[in-house]
Amino acid sequence: MGAESDRVARFGRLEHGLRQAGDWYRWGPYVSERQWGTVREDYSADGNAWDYLPHDHARSRAYRWGEDGMAGFCDIEQRLCLSLALWNGRDPILKERAFGLTGPQGNHGEDVKEYWWYLDAIPSHAWNRWRYHYPQGEFPYQDLIDTNARRDRYEPEYELLDTGAFDEDRYWITEVVYAKAGPDDLLMSIQVTNKGPEAETLHVLPTAWFRNTWSWGDDGTRPSLRAAGDRSVLIEHPITGTMELIAAAGPDGAGPRLLFCENETNLVRLDNAAPITAYPKDGINDHVVHGAPTVNPERTGTKCSFWYEITVPAGGTTELRLRLRPAVEGRSSAADALGDDYDRVVAGRRGEADEFYAELTPAGAGADEALVLRQASAGMLWSKQLFYYDVDRWLDGDPGQPTPPAERLTGRNAKWRNFNGFDIISMPDKWEYPWFAAWDLAFHTVPLAHLDPAFAKYQLILVCREWFQSPNGALPAYEWDFGDVNPPVHAWAALQIFAIDGARDFDFLSRVFDKLLVNFTWWVNRQDAGDKNVFEGGFLGLDNIGPIDRSHLPDGYTLQQSDATGWMGAYAAAMGAIAAILQWSGKRQGRDLVVKFLEHFAGIRKALEKQGLWDDADGLFYDRLITPSGQAVPIKVHSMVGIIPVLAALVIDGDLLQNAMDMNKGFMRFLQHEGLSDMEKLVETAQLRGDDAGRRLLLSVARPNQLERLFAKLFDESEFLSPHGLRALSAYHREHPYQFDAEGYHSSIDYEPAESTTSMFGGNSNWRGPIWMPVNYMVVESLERYHRFYGDDYQLEYPTGSGRRLPLDRIIADLQDRLISLFTNDAHGRRPCFGGTERMQTDPDWHDNLIFSEYFHGDNGAAIGAFHQTGWTGLVADLILRRHGAVKSVGDVARELIEKVTS
Repeated sequence: MGAESDRVARFGRLEHGLRQAGDWYRWGPYVSERQWGTVREDYSADGNAWDYLPHDHARSRAYRWGEDGMAGFCDIEQRLCLSLALWNGRDPILKERAFGLTGPQGNHGEDVKEYWWYLDAIPSHAWNRWRYHYPQGEFPYQDLIDTNARRDRYEPEYELLDTGAFDEDRYWITEVVYAKAGPDDLLMSIQVTNKGPEAETLHVLPTAWFRNTWSWGDDGTRPSLRAAGDRSVLIEHPITGTMELIAAAGPDGAGPRLLFCENETNLVRLDNAAPITAYPKDGINDHVVHGAPTVNPERTGTKCSFWYEITVPAGGTTELRLRLRPAVEGRSSAADALGDDYDRVVAGRRGEADEFYAELTPAGAGADEALVLRQASAGMLWSKQLFYYDVDRWLDGDPGQPTPPAERLTGRNAKWRNFNGFDIISMPDKWEYPWFAAWDLAFHTVPLAHLDPAFAKYQLILVCREWFQSPNGALPAYEWDFGDVNPPVHAWAALQIFAIDGARDFDFLSRVFDKLLVNFTWWVNRQDAGDKNVFEGGFLGLDNIGPIDRSHLPDGYTLQQSDATGWMGAYAAAMGAIAAILQWSGKRQGRDLVVKFLEHFAGIRKALEKQGLWDDADGLFYDRLITPSGQAVPIKVHSMVGIIPVLAALVIDGDLLQNAMDMNKGFMRFLQHEGLSDMEKLVETAQLRGDDAGRRLLLSVARPNQLERLFAKLFDESEFLSPHGLRALSAYHREHPYQFDAEGYHSSIDYEPAESTTSMFGGNSNWRGPIWMPVNYMVVESLERYHRFYGDDYQLEYPTGSGRRLPLDRIIADLQDRLISLFTNDAHGRRPCFGGTERMQTDPDWHDNLIFSEYFHGDNGAAIGAFHQTGWTGLVADLILRRHGAVKSVGDVARELIEKVTS
């Protein structure tokens, strides 16, 4: 490989999927931050994953389906893992993995109780940087459990900063940098800074281990780690090959000590049973913390640590260095490998990362926006994880292992035996959500498309592959219940990727389209119970947005959903757009399919009118509950449920429009069905350009008069519009709680700008007021389509009641600014996402380490929910690029494509 192509590979400009990923992708941050408490590791009869394998068991039990660790790196099949363990000399256990509360423990559901950040990364992971703050006093595990247990859902979560663990700056700043000298030559730098007022001692244990692949009946080959010197470990594995892990001496020139055990379950501790080995998985923990004889004196095993014990003066910093590389006879000494050559590689990779983001950052973006863009991108890249889950094997059990409880065969995911995942997947949050979710993943692909288009495409194709997608066409929703239903946003995401990548990969678009045809048919056949183009689907990713649990209705009740119907309108529009693009490109004959989806679209639009989901008095769409007696009761909640139909809009440009009218009888029948018999009725004239009028057709599920009413609600600061984006539930319900009563079915809802007060969906989600990035992003993107059709002559009062009328492009810009402002410094140097957490607002060691949380306070923008849900909150990276004109819209790309074809 030449120098330039080698550099391109490191930057991640791939043109193939993961199975053909370049060599530089062979090692990456593919290790989860929580494998315990997951469905995959749950072999209980009742499906209580949190209790079957809790945090207290994690250090002692060998995992079946994956691994976890802090700042973890591994090979692409997760055979060999590398991560960091720490001990402050006071904790009862080593800090090998992040601690958090389970769903039942937290007063608002599961919640991690640690502080770490993804500061930097490039797509091939030739450069990755991670930061963690570790208390010097005993970590308050029990205090966090007990205090949160005493709090109810009307009180905020009790966080690690609230415990006083960081008082007087008594904590360690730990930074881990990975840099690659070659595809299989990985440098690991660990820098620890003593922020406290006195000299302190820290135990640092960089750890390598093999995922246990030998205990489950397929492969009895046991790989090995063995000491090859005082600071060197020889690694032998039939797949990863023979490698060596070398470490530099400690700051005093001594150490580290090499410790070895096995990645095997400690049956004595967990089950009071005969041991598999005297040196189980927690052997290093027990030896360091308690002095137990639980490490192998022969210095061999399947898990090992370099044990550094370092004393650092107040304010001082110490660096430790390791290098993982193929073992080669006659190679240069470890001293050379960890000295000047090490410095050269680290400096080179840092420079390449700076170059990568300098190229990505748009002109006009300020330094703070550049920081947000870079850390959001880093979070997207750090959030990759090996996801391994063979449902067939999980249900039936492994050879030589106890048979799983019979209840599994009719329980969770029992109908998804086709699912057999073993891939690198972008995760919503590697601690709170260390499993993919179908609609989350679609949103992830948008910012990823700017960083690594091939990986973004691969993610979208992967979820549609036959080992993921059900034979009936359904897409798996998420690990806790593959059979649940997420919004069908994948065709929309495919169009976004296609546009971001330069509108050139028609093969990708065609491949996705074929699989989504099957999924669209599943939606039409399975989720439209009345065959009326009014769709159901349950919670549809919006969890507790309504007063009732939309996924678990009482017997005899049916829910007609405005959002499901709106999502399907948007799905039909996106599929029609893809079919049209493929037709224009000459890649396939798609004219009949264009008409098919336009007809679906028209049917959905008419259904919304005929079925009474629109409330003209309130200017919103509402769900309707059909009771056992046949009564249709509207659920009059001002929420995003009633706004989703705005997303279903498609603009057809004049050239394609005229071509379709001239050549396609089916399209003419569709127009006549709509009462549009000629071009005069059909086409509105947009802005004049020279002597030509740009003719185009707007197809929108919401009628023009409905759009204006909806926008008036959406842009009202007493309803949806907040200083930092659009609320999921209108603040109208702050003063007007909604009471629902239908034939004895009682419920209520009010505006909750922060944590949820309901246990619905585990209590860890709240769509009852906060700002959620994905729906905000889709509203902004749909407004771009409306502006493309209407132009600057179409103006709306913004904000509603202000008396100021603005064209849509200026409204779009303001919404983008509001969303970006969640993370950037305001006039007082405060970041809204940090809320009232003063240390994060004022301490320079915390202030520029950003949080991309699950959602944000509906009034002040404070970050809430999962701490690292960069997955869809990472959309802010795309918003920054769009705000500065660095991204073309799908409509602009399509128009350019038409012009090329017609010319």
